Amino acid sequence: MSSMATQRPHAVIFPYPATSQVIPMLKMAKLLHSKGFVITFINSDYNQHRILNTEGDDALKGSDTFQFKSIPDGLSASEHESPEYYFELMLSVQKSCPAPLADLLALLRDSSGGDGVPPVTCVIYNFLTPFALDVAENLGVPSWVFCSASASYFNGCLHLGELMQRGYIPLKDESCLTNGYLDTLVDFIPGMKGIPLRYLSSFVRTTDPDDLLVDGELKSVQKATCARGLILNTFDHLESEVMDPLKEVVPRLYNVGPLGMLLSQMAEDNMKETSLNMFKEDPDCVQWLNTQRDASVIYVSFGSIIAITDQELIEFAWGLAESNHPFLWIIRPGLVHGGMSALPDGFIKATKDRSFLAGWCPQEEVLSHPSVGAFVTHNGWNSMVEAIGGGVPMICWPRVADEFSNCYYACQKWGIGVEMEENVKREQVRELIRVVMEGESGEKMRENARKWKRMAEAATMPGGSSCANLEGLIKDLISDGL
Repeated sequence: MSSMATQRPHAVIFPYPATSQVIPMLKMAKLLHSKGFVITFINSDYNQHRILNTEGDDALKGSDTFQFKSIPDGLSASEHESPEYYFELMLSVQKSCPAPLADLLALLRDSSGGDGVPPVTCVIYNFLTPFALDVAENLGVPSWVFCSASASYFNGCLHLGELMQRGYIPLKDESCLTNGYLDTLVDFIPGMKGIPLRYLSSFVRTTDPDDLLVDGELKSVQKATCARGLILNTFDHLESEVMDPLKEVVPRLYNVGPLGMLLSQMAEDNMKETSLNMFKEDPDCVQWLNTQRDASVIYVSFGSIIAITDQELIEFAWGLAESNHPFLWIIRPGLVHGGMSALPDGFIKATKDRSFLAGWCPQEEVLSHPSVGAFVTHNGWNSMVEAIGGGVPMICWPRVADEFSNCYYACQKWGIGVEMEENVKREQVRELIRVVMEGESGEKMRENARKWKRMAEAATMPGGSSCANLEGLIKDLISDGL
């Protein structure tokens, strides 16, 4: 790094090592870099290797003022390929990452600037890595927490302990999963009164009083309240009901989303186009979208983590086929055993004139494309925010963690989604597509989606709330780091 960099604030960005966490935190890093910060972005060794394999040797080259480092996450390559890797990774990260993170931060903190790298002045860590707060503060480095979920989900998780105290969870037995108990209305969470239990989190679906996922999520959000501030990829108006309750717990709250839209407002920057893809994007899918009519295409993607069964794949396939609408379907590596070869006989032939199948795509670009008319989604928060930014209504099929909460808000609060039953059937896939694409209620959803898109644009334009919140964050990052 150049000597010029020694005069600039230096932010260390430490995401949880999963695609869904890396992507928004890279956007946050780019925004800070465009505002004059030197950036050190910390990947896991495993993800660093995946990125290089996908993007090529120059993917992590960085620049004079933006460097990439990595630390081990504690899992072997074969363990990363395990069907249970997501749970194993959560445990391993908490155990294996604190020591190497402390060593790396100590080096960055103690930098004399002789190599052109200024001493680190702040850390922004992911809420799923709560140990990073103690590591940073023990080294005298102020730290902020980035939550990659919604403000509403974060607010709900703050009350998981109270749910246990009041007897809502753990469930008495597995019959509670199907007997209507999960529809119990929860009326004590500020800003979320009346939300059905099932929509707070997938983690409430447990009969174990010592459930590690419930305990881990609660500890993560509680720890986050001890950071210097909480950064969220949302905008003020979208989740206005929970803002006042959250600010009572976290006075320094920075809503700086949608990050992708805010990023599009920034000046040209030598790191603006940097991506950390762990799956190979298919550029031809956008060219295919260019040949389709406006608002005619169903976009289908279930994110970077979840896996589905062969039968679920078959039901989605024939539901899409029977809808008679064109579709772009992302079947990424690991989504289903066998990948695209698991598609049912006759499906590709039946849909060849109106379908495009890809392993991965530039989702934000796809959701902003005029030909996309609806999004079949697992409701991950990145996907939600990108769909809102694109003005695209959703067919919701939540699977884990915050996705149930996101589904609730899309369908019940914002009016931009319809929910699919967990036990997916082709008939429902077909009919929900027709509801969104053809019916009167679908037109209402599209109208609502366009409204929220305009609000997101207003928040991220100069003078908008997210722009102002970003400026406030930058001011605090600099002043606390002096």
